[in-house]
Parts: sequence; C-alpha cells; structure tokens
Amino acid sequence: MPAAPQPRLVLASASPRRLGLLRQIGLTPDLVSAAEIDETPLPQETPRRLAVRLAQEKAAKVAPGQPDAWVIAADTVVAVGRRVLPKAESGEEVADCLALLSGRAHRVLTAVAVKGPEGPLASRLVESRLHFKRLSRSEIGAYVGGGEGLGKAGGYAIQGHAGAFVINLHGSYSGVVGLPLYETLNLLVGLGYKAP
Repeated sequence: MPAAPQPRLVLASASPRRLGLLRQIGLTPDLVSAAEIDETPLPQETPRRLAVRLAQEKAAKVAPGQPDAWVIAADTVVAVGRRVLPKAESGEEVADCLALLSGRAHRVLTAVAVKGPEGPLASRLVESRLHFKRLSRSEIGAYVGGGEGLGKAGGYAIQGHAGAFVINLHGSYSGVVGLPLYETLNLLVGLGYKAP
C-alpha cells in the first residue's frame, strides 16, 4: 500500500532569503503566501515578544486558507537594548541604523512559527548577538549607495556586503539571515512533519 502523500508546505513570507534557506535543507514550499499584518510594536512590547507575536500572527493569518498544509512563518527584529530598529525603507534610514550599530553590540531576534494541518501553532525564538566594527562615514555611504540595506531589519543584510562589518556573532547565522534552520526543522518534525 503506497504511503499517504505528505501534506503541502507553505511559507508565509515573501522573503527570498527565507525561501532560499528552506531550499538549502531540502525543503521546497508548495506555495509562498506572504502574510500582510501590522508590524507596529505594541506599547511597552519588548523586542523578544514583538518577534514572537509577529511570527505567530503571520502563521495564524495564512493557516486558515491552507487547512491541509504545514505553514511556516518567521519574523526578524534587530534591537539595541529595548530599542527596535526599523526595516529601513530609505537610504537615510539605512545610514541611521548603521551609525547606531557602528562599533557596538546588538541583538537579532528571529522567531519562527509552525502550524501543522491539524495541530497547534508552535513557535521558537532564536537570539543572536553581533558586534559591528566601527564604521567610517565613507563605509556607511558606500553601503547606502549599494541599496542592499533597503527593506532589511536594522538596515543591513549579513549575507551581503555587511558581513564584512561583523567582528563576531554568537548564535544562529541562518537566524540572522531570517530563518533559524535548526529550530525550524525541529518544530516541523516535532509536530509530525516527515522531513526528506
């Protein structure tokens, strides 16, 4: 008797980085369905709670339309202390973020949420700590000019030119890119997904 087909896998994110990370471990979603939610932090919300809430809300928004699928959602927050840095939407915001991160440590908090076809919504938070070198005005200007930091939490992408800014990283590299692979696969398997 043939085995029952594996339920579909849905990525609740339009991020090409998250899609690429899933493919890196042999998981290719059947559907990419970005969840449009309000990502404004709540009053007094910590960066950790913000990341978890947004990942859970994204999964919860997409899951009802995909009742027979495994839904994966994630959210990444870059924080200095309790201050949440924006997803930079302009060169000026990228420059402001880099000026703030220059020569200091910060945290990248990525939460992943998984909803199985019939099971509960489960989530994990991964915290990574990074330390940037001191950046000159010309380095910030060149990075802004390249456009790489636009749309990125904290105004930078570690998998690009900003990788040269990092003195050290403690935590999950894939989590900093946008999807902690170890935790994502563990959530899926723990909820009954049969990984390839």
